[in-house]
Amino acid sequence: MTTTDTTATTGSSTAGHFVPENLPTRIQHYIGGHFVDSVSGKTFDVLDPVSNQTYATAAAGQQEDIDLAVAAATEAFENGPWPGMKPRERSRILNRIADAIEAQDARLAELETFDTGLPITQALGQANRAAENFRFFADLIVAQADDTYKVPGSQINYVNRKPVGVAGLITPWNTPFMLESWKLAPALASGCTVVLKPAEFTPLSASLWAGIFSAAGLPDGVFNLVNGIGEEAGDALVKHPGVPLISFTGETTTGQTIYRNCAANLKGMSMELGGKSPAIVFADADLDAAIDSTLFGVFSLNGERCTAGSRILVERTVYDDFCARYAARARNIVVGDPHDPKTEVGALVHPEHYAKVMSYVEIGKTEGRLLAGGGRPAHLAEGNYVSPTVFADVPPTARIFQEEIFGPVVSITPFDTDEEALALANGVKYGLAAYLWTGNLTRAHTFAQAIEAGMVWLNSHNVRDLRTPFGGVKASGLGHEGGYRSIDFYTDQQAVHITLGAVHTARFGAA
Repeated sequence: MTTTDTTATTGSSTAGHFVPENLPTRIQHYIGGHFVDSVSGKTFDVLDPVSNQTYATAAAGQQEDIDLAVAAATEAFENGPWPGMKPRERSRILNRIADAIEAQDARLAELETFDTGLPITQALGQANRAAENFRFFADLIVAQADDTYKVPGSQINYVNRKPVGVAGLITPWNTPFMLESWKLAPALASGCTVVLKPAEFTPLSASLWAGIFSAAGLPDGVFNLVNGIGEEAGDALVKHPGVPLISFTGETTTGQTIYRNCAANLKGMSMELGGKSPAIVFADADLDAAIDSTLFGVFSLNGERCTAGSRILVERTVYDDFCARYAARARNIVVGDPHDPKTEVGALVHPEHYAKVMSYVEIGKTEGRLLAGGGRPAHLAEGNYVSPTVFADVPPTARIFQEEIFGPVVSITPFDTDEEALALANGVKYGLAAYLWTGNLTRAHTFAQAIEAGMVWLNSHNVRDLRTPFGGVKASGLGHEGGYRSIDFYTDQQAVHITLGAVHTARFGAA
């Protein structure tokens, strides 16, 4: 493996802004075991979200760079050892990858925080989760058993799994390293080779995968990375005829474009898209727990999470009390430098996204009653900072009720009956997650089945078991990953039939 040595060697912590040591000044592609620039030499600037200053340039992948990456991945799949390795052999490498992630979790979190604006305490959790993803699939492929069916004395039928080939992975900029691991771990565990196109806003931590994989013993060409703009590198990857699978996490309109572009080659697709998830709080709920959970559910990760419970629906008899307590807590949330351990909400990822979120804040002032936030924190004159913002009395026709904001902004709406609560919960185009708070067990399970969402949490915030399916319905996605469903996606399932007795076949054409 060859590496780039273009790094800045000194760090600083000036004006409340920590800059890690040894930051790269140039971020390259990784193709066939080598760091390389774009064939065209094109680059794009990468900003940090606290200063909004350029700290590095990244290679801007084009069609020819995707072609090279797919060729390397195809060679590794067709002629390399990876797809034919026994599950235990692949498992050992996946566990070594997890070890390497855990060994540098502090550095990973530091870089992730600098690149995304995610608070450092939350970034540490994402690094640990990334390691756990690799351990989980290392165990799963060893323990996996395929179906066998017998017709006594007549036939045995069994299922043979084969890796599909080159998988194209397109990942978002919120918690990028962890979300990359969600796709990389099952794809590699299944025996696929991959081309990863990370989000252009946050390419820093993705560049660490190459060293981690190489040190763990992953053969060259199995993992390839092409940086670039979605409309260029991402589009070329989606349309490439040598890539039979696309796994995408991102915004719904982008997903619709990918869906159309995959059709020409009948590619397999898994898409986890946007969300506008409801959190429904009934009067019989534990309000203290519900307030804790709904605050965390929308303001953790800076509100930049697809499963954020950004629409809180509260039964009218406890509505005023809930709103007052919720807003008071929101006003006390610590907004500040992402590297400060006291910070609970950091800087949004990019000035473009900051402008989008702030535009929704202004829209919200015309659609609801502002209880907290509503602008930039007074003590933070620079950077992409938004005060945790709470709107009450938001009607279901409001844009801030219907549209994904992807920032620290929440709407609260009252309801009177179970039927009204369900209609409000389902009254948007999205269907990713839902959260329900009630002491009534029958109501909890009845609502869980009636809510149009791929995932439901009862009396809990977003705590996910890796064995369960992850994905949404309606405009929130297509397909599910997680556990065996991920293995299903990255493998072809071939049915093999063996006859044990005499074959009785109609003798066409016999005299």
